[in-house]
Amino acid sequence: MAFVDEAAIEVAAGAGGSGSASFHHEPYKPKGGPDGGDGGDGGSVVLRADDSVGTLLELQHHPHIKAGRGGHGAGKRRHGARGADRVVPVPAGTVIFAGDVFIADLAAPGDELVAARGGRGGRGNARYATPTRRAPNYAQKGEPGEDKRLRLELRLLADVGLVGFPNAGKSTLISRISSARPRIADYPFTTTVPNLGVVRAGEDTFVVADIPGLLPGASRGKGLGHRFLRHVSRAAVLCYMIDLAATDRDPLDDVDVLKGEVEAFDPDLAARPSVIVAAKSDVAAESAAAVRSRWPDSTFISAVTGDGIEALVWRLNEEVRRARALRPAPVGYLRHTVSEQPLTVAKEDGSWRVRGARPERAVAVSDFDDDDSVARLQRALISMGVERALQRAGARTGDEVRIGAVSFDFEPEAGSVTS
Repeated sequence: MAFVDEAAIEVAAGAGGSGSASFHHEPYKPKGGPDGGDGGDGGSVVLRADDSVGTLLELQHHPHIKAGRGGHGAGKRRHGARGADRVVPVPAGTVIFAGDVFIADLAAPGDELVAARGGRGGRGNARYATPTRRAPNYAQKGEPGEDKRLRLELRLLADVGLVGFPNAGKSTLISRISSARPRIADYPFTTTVPNLGVVRAGEDTFVVADIPGLLPGASRGKGLGHRFLRHVSRAAVLCYMIDLAATDRDPLDDVDVLKGEVEAFDPDLAARPSVIVAAKSDVAAESAAAVRSRWPDSTFISAVTGDGIEALVWRLNEEVRRARALRPAPVGYLRHTVSEQPLTVAKEDGSWRVRGARPERAVAVSDFDDDDSVARLQRALISMGVERALQRAGARTGDEVRIGAVSFDFEPEAGSVTS
């Protein structure tokens, strides 16, 4: 299966069902009264973190996601069925954006986000019966469901993040300490996708992430590594790997350059516990001596001969245990925003465009073929301040007004506006 860590999706919740405008019919009861039932609520689109999913491949191939619409109401006060929710599994560690705005972090299995909320079902005419109006013949239409375009990014849940230049030996190391089998070759950027490996140290286990090699300037978009730095953003411990056998640069500078790139990407990430690992110590004794002099606490390994591998595993295990004690497990985060849009009026193509969640919703649920429903809508718009806002903007009697998908002539209350 291909590893996909980014996806753009369009989610559409179900519309609510329309209410029923029916009257009770029964022999010898000519005035049975209104008995129209309510429409059912539309289904919502829910994104849920699931351990059984490891990639965003399915969403990349099927980006259009819809939930079920609500059933219509019927006579005898029968309510429409609620639309079925659409629950979409995503990998734990998925971060969700609407444009550039951060929406949610589904860090742990079971975390979920209602990505698009279903529309409310319309009320049946039985809801509008009062002692003074006993036979209302109008009912609400169902509200449309939310429709959004979202961007998803996967950030792997790993305890240790391997950071290094291309061909530093990261893939070879992860293949030696775990069951992961990444592609290994002697040319740069053999690793083009992150690899995860589970490492066992006695009774303990921890997860290691190998990301594609970095280049100087990776935090600014150079090379492949900048796209994958986010995969080590959750790591409790960073493992900086030095290639002692490198001939195109001085291995003594590697750690400073790598730490600089990580800090430019995320200062908090750069401040986490780290281990310096000098690889290929079996073929570069001279470089190893220089590194040992500069970083006495560094660990020297040879993935080919196996020297130092076991000691590194135990050291990483201890670092992970200490880091876990200091850093709690990742917790999901949802950003709660006020969905109500403020009322605005603006000139648009020769007409007046009214925007706002409340007036748009009121128009969407109104039946324009029914005079009572239209009169009720007009009273609602007045109470919301729509007429007042149009007056302040300069609207005159007879001007075209657009709210949502509906347009009509501006007819203010008598005497409130001059033509």
